[in-house]
Amino acid sequence: MKKCFDAEKYLKVQRKKIEKRIKMFDKLYLEFGGKLIDDQHAARTLPGFLPDLKIRLLQEFKDQAEVILCINANAIEKSKIRADHMISYETEVLRLIEFLRSKDVFVSSVVITLFDGQKKAADFANRLKDYHVETYFHSFTKGYPTDVDTIVSDEGYGANSYIKTTKPLVVVSAPGPCSGKLATCLSQLYHESKHGVNAGYAKFETFPVWSLPLKHPVNVAYEAATADLNDKNMIDFFHLEKYGVPAVNYNRDLETFPVLKEILHRITGKTVYYSPTDMGVNVIGECITDDKAVKKAAENEIIRRYYRALTDLKKGAVTPEVPERIKLLMNELNISENDRLVALKAAEKRQKSGDLPSACVQVGKKYIVGRKTGYLSPISSTFLNTLKTLNHIPDEVDLIAPAVLEPILEIKNKTSNFKESYLKLGEVLIALSICSTTNPIVKKVLESLDKLQGAELHSTHMISDDELVIISNLGINATSGTEIDIN
Repeated sequence: MKKCFDAEKYLKVQRKKIEKRIKMFDKLYLEFGGKLIDDQHAARTLPGFLPDLKIRLLQEFKDQAEVILCINANAIEKSKIRADHMISYETEVLRLIEFLRSKDVFVSSVVITLFDGQKKAADFANRLKDYHVETYFHSFTKGYPTDVDTIVSDEGYGANSYIKTTKPLVVVSAPGPCSGKLATCLSQLYHESKHGVNAGYAKFETFPVWSLPLKHPVNVAYEAATADLNDKNMIDFFHLEKYGVPAVNYNRDLETFPVLKEILHRITGKTVYYSPTDMGVNVIGECITDDKAVKKAAENEIIRRYYRALTDLKKGAVTPEVPERIKLLMNELNISENDRLVALKAAEKRQKSGDLPSACVQVGKKYIVGRKTGYLSPISSTFLNTLKTLNHIPDEVDLIAPAVLEPILEIKNKTSNFKESYLKLGEVLIALSICSTTNPIVKKVLESLDKLQGAELHSTHMISDDELVIISNLGINATSGTEIDIN
């Protein structure tokens, strides 16, 4: 995919924007929306945007900034999972702490929000002691969202513990949505005002992009990504009325802005923001270098989201309304699931192979297919075919001999309650690694794994969670059909 976003320009312009906002206050609480690390949605939608770009930005503020991580106690109690890595929210918090520290970004504390005595949340707080990070508990804000007198009082935000911070920029982030970032920021503003500190609030939200048209595919892709939350992009009528300039925001920010504006005024005694767009600091729109290419990338992302929503529906993870919403968005842009050629190629392979579960990988202009075999899952088979194609290895050459695969499968089934007739991707990669110690061809094949970064994959059956994690870690954009391949 052609790069159409200038990452280096973004770092420069974004830093200046945040620095300008910091100077407005003694201390700025910056709510970080979206994923702090591994922002694959932005990378797919804006080719050239790097998954670690936000971390690189934070590193530029490492002497001025500290990070507060928020996690909802109910998410801990329900063992909520971050779908892209198949790990729990609390594991993601620990991962964020370790990763940020490795980049010399200071994590000052973790806030467990909406705490009401949940046992798992209390146990998680004990685990955090090993990470030497200060942990705070915040409960539901009394009076929220309508009783501003109570909200901005010692019974409301004042009932929460005051989080001790020392830097002029406090970044408030979380492992996922609905984690209490805004409430944490506002609670801190209340306490800072009681301490005589001129603290301010701002929002760093990657999407929607306020300066792009309402129906620009990049903004529509945001709606598709949040279809389970039923977010809707809208024209910021507050911004339009105040400045005469159209800007795009989303329904939840627009709905809550009047109350938020009043809360901020009560706490600080002044009005700084006249629209939700005013609160934002993101400058993504200024760094797009090829709008046509960005539109195409965003359209592809919407189609991928549709396939994933269909799979989630089959798993019972979403309601039927979610794929229906995405389908309506696709209709608005005049695109369809049939525009994903890699999916059509996978379906053709399945038809030709006697209805066996099949898959297809697209690397550049090449489409490589595979099917379930006697020893291999359809993903494993297609993966091996792809590696052979990329390294110009004849199809009849086995990268892993059946004599190696058979005993692995045999021992796998002896040690598992669920008998499988094939090896999954992770097991095949381990087998390749072992073979590479004596086979230089296999070693060369493994060294070419980075060529799969940005590749497209579609499977005619549901891909197992463990294979999905590996595929994602390799930077492959995967979708699948909704049929379950039991054996």
